[in-house]
This record gives sequence, C-alpha cells and structure tokens, in this order.
Amino acid sequence: MQLIKKKGVKLAYEEINPAGETTMLFVHGCGCDHTDFAAQSEFFRRSHRVVSVDLRGHGRSDAPDQDYTMAVFADDLAWVCSELGLTKPIVVGHSMGGNVALEFAARYPQIPSSIVVIDSVILPHRSFLDALQPLAEALRGPDYQAALRHALLSMCLPTEDETRKTQLIGSLPKCPQYVLASAFTNHVMDYDAAAAAAGCHVPIAYIGSYLGALSSAADLMQFQKLAPQLFLAQTLGSGHFSPVFVPDQINSMLSAFAEIYSPASETLVDPSGALLA
Repeated sequence: MQLIKKKGVKLAYEEINPAGETTMLFVHGCGCDHTDFAAQSEFFRRSHRVVSVDLRGHGRSDAPDQDYTMAVFADDLAWVCSELGLTKPIVVGHSMGGNVALEFAARYPQIPSSIVVIDSVILPHRSFLDALQPLAEALRGPDYQAALRHALLSMCLPTEDETRKTQLIGSLPKCPQYVLASAFTNHVMDYDAAAAAAGCHVPIAYIGSYLGALSSAADLMQFQKLAPQLFLAQTLGSGHFSPVFVPDQINSMLSAFAEIYSPASETLVDPSGALLA
C-alpha cells in the first residue's frame, strides 16, 4: 500500500502496472477496503493501470472524527486522481463505492471516462429504507458488530462458499464504529442520488445481484430516466459481494464495458442511451 496526504489526512491506495494505457479505479463499499477488489486487480493488471483505494476512514487510510458523506469521498477521489495523474479512469464502485462513483462523476465530469456501479443502493424504495432503520440505529450502539454481521449474512446466498463467507464477514468492519455508522447513514438512509444521476453524463453500467433485485434497494427504472446512458446487468448465483464470490462474472462484464467505453474507444452514446459508431 502507498500513502499520500491530503491536508494532513493519509489516504491509502494500491497501484499496479502504472505503465498501463487505460486506468481502472476501484472503490470499495462501507466498512470494507481495497482487498474486496483483489480478484479484479489481479485480472486487470495484465492490461490496465489498476488503482484500488482505501476510502477515508477505511483500511489503512486515516479516520478523522467527521461526517462521512458521499461528497467527502468523491472529493478525495478527485484529489487522488489529480495527485496520481489518472487520466479518464473507468471508475468501478461496489455498494457504497458505487454511490461514491456516481457522486464523483457528477461533481467532476471532466475526470472519469465511465463508471460501473455494483449492487449499490440507488433511489431505494421507502419500504427498503424503513426496513433498514433498525440497522442504522444498531450501528451506533454497543452491539454494532453483531448487528453488522447479521446484516451481511443476509446479503449472501445460502449457496455461496461458507468458508469464504465466514472469512469475509469475520474480517468486517475495516473501519472504526463512528466511521461505519456515519458512512452507512449517509449512503443508504440520507443519500439522494437523483441529482447525481441527472448530473452524470458519462456512460454508466449498473451490475445488480439476485438479492438486490428482490430487496428494492435500487429503482433502476427511475435511475435510467435520470441517466438515459445507463446500461443494466445482473450476476447469477451471487449475493451482494459479487466481486468476491463470482469474480469471473464481474471481470467479464467489466472487460466488455471497458472495451466499449475505454478512453481510446470511438464509441459514443446519444441521450437516449443508443450506441453510436
């Protein structure tokens, strides 16, 4: 891991194949760190410059006492891109990382070439938020780790590998409680993605999961109305943590998307979402 300082706050990242022509920038979810994209980093290192970040408050990055909003994370991401000289990266975010990627693309339209949002909470139904209110409260209480792990288990399919599931969930959260509680509330309960979706004009792929489709975590029809350049996909046989449990599917989808929407591609998208040669 490498460290850089932004106004005294250390931000950690991993960079592989810095000579790669096209950059893939990976952004993890709430309570996680860059290792959730280990399989993607290993796959894309052969052909791309790969940068995986530890968001502020997570992993090896500093965790100042503050509010952890999508705007804060997006501003950090823009600063990292500037410091590392990342030109037109394809930004891939899982869970909360997808919210960060969307906010980033809306706030800094000149930086990314495209974004991929993996099973993120985007324009959720009211029933979904009501169901998660007890979890948001529990994450601020003394038994927050038990509450988190129970929630994480519910995001996995019974058919997924039990050993890997135990390892993944047992290692979380990779951040202090105050970071977890703030980031969860800000990306699930309080984040209004409508403005960011309408303000994002680069190509977007949303890769959902079977569980995500059942939970009403994302209103994809409304998302597509606000961002007509949105393309939809779904994994098979995986729950929320698809980059970990079905990496081959995610890598294949990312490869197809990157081939069309890499900075070197001449493919364009018109406002209706149709491809233009």
